[in-house]
Amino acid sequence: MSVGLEAAADRWLKQAHLARLGVSVHELNSQQLIMSSVYLLVLGFLLGYMAQNQKKIRAERAVITRVLSSARVEAGLSGTMEQILTEVLNIYGARRVLSASQESNSYRVFLAEVNRTENSQRLRWREATPESEAAYLFRSPADAIYAVRTANGFRTVLLDRDGVRLRDSNATFLEALTRAEAFACVFSVAFLFGKEWSARAFVFDPQMMADPEEELRFLQDFAQEVGPAIYNVYLMRRLRERAGAVERARFARELHDGAIQSLIAVEMQLDVLRRQSGTQAPVVNAELGRIQKLLREEVLKLRELMQEMKSFEVDADRLLGFISDMVERFRRETGISAHFLCELERVELPQKVCREVARIVQESLVNVRKHSGARNVLVRLAQKADDLQLSIEDDGCGFAFAGKLSGAELETKGKGPAVISERVRLLAAELAIESNPGQGAKLTVRIPPARKTNQNQV
Repeated sequence: MSVGLEAAADRWLKQAHLARLGVSVHELNSQQLIMSSVYLLVLGFLLGYMAQNQKKIRAERAVITRVLSSARVEAGLSGTMEQILTEVLNIYGARRVLSASQESNSYRVFLAEVNRTENSQRLRWREATPESEAAYLFRSPADAIYAVRTANGFRTVLLDRDGVRLRDSNATFLEALTRAEAFACVFSVAFLFGKEWSARAFVFDPQMMADPEEELRFLQDFAQEVGPAIYNVYLMRRLRERAGAVERARFARELHDGAIQSLIAVEMQLDVLRRQSGTQAPVVNAELGRIQKLLREEVLKLRELMQEMKSFEVDADRLLGFISDMVERFRRETGISAHFLCELERVELPQKVCREVARIVQESLVNVRKHSGARNVLVRLAQKADDLQLSIEDDGCGFAFAGKLSGAELETKGKGPAVISERVRLLAAELAIESNPGQGAKLTVRIPPARKTNQNQV
């Protein structure tokens, strides 16, 4: 019986890839028996810990795999973000999960959140404020953060990018977050979308959590796995947008070479016919003039549509010349006296910002032609302190208000050009409109200076 027990124990240890006991049951004394028992107990605890750890790793991998499977191009960027943030919300039983992101060399902060409600957990895009960058994309050596608010400040666990705990627990960088959000406890981890986007995710008031340091390391692994998947969805969207831009450019060429040229030919023939009729048929002559004017208007509309459909490939080196050509073309096509006055030799702006500035000028000139009845328009580009100031001024009918309104006041009152307001928000710029009904209006956009990518940020 003893020999059988000894052989069974040795076989079990061999299967577990552990050393044999190396003793005979007949030779055991009380001390050896106690040591062997302790050895087996410790061995049992270690095996239990390893099994539990393996179970935890498998559960974490299952979560990451499930989340990665939701990162589909068909779902789009918003759908993918909703799936990921909802998964994190449910894992921790949190009150709310928020993602703050910013494109390199850009100004605007994008805020996406999922809240725990009784009815649904849908993604909501929040409007960022000028304080959003300091509150959510703060500069800190901490890559992952756990913070609990106390009467004296914060109790924190901070990990660097390699998952090593930081002993300096200075949490002053969280002060801006406390002004923007109400919370008792928060997890946060930074992550990147390729080289173009930096972001940070926040888990507010989690209910289900283990050791904070372990949870932070899991969030770091989670971000490293999920970040590239979100970036792939973003790239595919960019690829589809580029393909759409190419198709729109082809359609614009078709408009120019086909419909526009045909309409111009018809308008010219009508002009010849109207001149030939002279004063012999005043009614017919007036009707031909009206039709000719309608055709000229439609040609202008098609040309504006064609310009809107084209993808603007304009950077800092080409921006000034591009705006000058745009203003000159506007003058030729509309007969409105238009001038471009530039007080700069060149600008220092990212290509995306240059493209939005050009679109603002284009949209402003379209509005002048359609709505102002102006005879003169001036486009000016100047430097004001550190900001670039763009202004478009005309002598038309003005807006339906008198005085000067800021962008926030225009939005509150529901006045001003909505498309331009949205483009100004994309630049995190300041919009103001000064209107003098019956005498003209002036639209001003103050654009902040270009920002450099900071490697220490998030």
